[in-house]
Amino acid sequence: MAWNEPGGNSNNQDPWGGKRKGGDRKGPPDLDEAFRKLQESLNGLFGGGKKRSGDGGGSGGGSSKGGGLGLLGIGLVVLLAIWLYNAIYVVDEQEQAVVLRFGKYYETVGPGLNIYFPPFDRKYLENVTRERAYSKQGQMLTEDENIVEVPLTVQYKITNLQDFVLNVDQPEVSLQHATESALRHVVGSTAMDQVLTEGRELMASEIKERLQRFLDTYRTGITVTQVNVQSAAAPREVQEAFDDVIRAREDEQRSRNQAETYANGVIPEARGQAQRIVEDANGYRDEVVSRAKGEADRFTKLVAEYRKAPEVTRERLYLDTMQEVFSNTSKVLVTGDKGQNNLLYLPLDKMIDSSRNGSNSSTAGGAAAAPADPGSRAADMQQQRDTRTRETR
Repeated sequence: MAWNEPGGNSNNQDPWGGKRKGGDRKGPPDLDEAFRKLQESLNGLFGGGKKRSGDGGGSGGGSSKGGGLGLLGIGLVVLLAIWLYNAIYVVDEQEQAVVLRFGKYYETVGPGLNIYFPPFDRKYLENVTRERAYSKQGQMLTEDENIVEVPLTVQYKITNLQDFVLNVDQPEVSLQHATESALRHVVGSTAMDQVLTEGRELMASEIKERLQRFLDTYRTGITVTQVNVQSAAAPREVQEAFDDVIRAREDEQRSRNQAETYANGVIPEARGQAQRIVEDANGYRDEVVSRAKGEADRFTKLVAEYRKAPEVTRERLYLDTMQEVFSNTSKVLVTGDKGQNNLLYLPLDKMIDSSRNGSNSSTAGGAAAAPADPGSRAADMQQQRDTRTRETR
């Protein structure tokens, strides 16, 4: 039955184990007594049992003191657990941590399990191997006072975490400002044609060098690994005009290439002809000089022979001269003695033509069409020469 029904609570106790005051008087439970009993239970749990003494007042005071110490111990244990949870940390393989003690740099911690002592220490944990990227796009004024839009991507990583944390308040914001400054400086000193076409690689190299110099001056601890200048373009308002200019430039380049191709074909040929003329001239010069030297040498030797036998040498010269003259003429007239009027005509041109025709027919007919009697013809020619020599004498 219920505790408050008649006859069901002979000990006159409330639900919390305490006696009711004033007999059957009904009322709410005593909260102080309930808290006291809860403290006694906790003291028993953590080893702070009741102290028994002769009087009831002493027992109640010892129990209150033990309950306060137990709660304080629980609080200290909880605070210690929270402190250890915050003080112990793990640094990954790709990370580093900078520890400040009393606001001053203390150490740089590598990978592993570490501990620091807040609130006296502060740590800054960053990934130092991952490459980060920053993109920038804006309108720039080129060297020839044209406006172009240049998109840019900067890849960087942290190489000195101490400088990254301590020297600059916001190093990545400083990186953005330095990037804009370097980009405007390089684009402002470059012509529009280079920015829009083949000058982007050179621009990227110059921007990277200048940007890294800025960051080293600020001591941000950031190293720029790559700068990519993407395809630059003109503003949308004047894009059509820029396209016309680009097409005209392409036509100019195509015409120039065609002219260079034609020049590459004509110039070597002209140089070859000029070289051939020079070589012919050199050959003619060498021939004339050699012939002149040979004639001079022949004349010198002829003088020596003439001094030895003047008559023989004179007759030999005369015969050689006449042979040279007669070999260049096609008709020869031979007269007899002084008392005779006989005139002998030798048709040398006919004889030469017939000999040439005979040689040509022999060549066309092969070996079987050779001259009938080459020995007799040579004998006839020799006889004619001997006859001319005798008549001349």
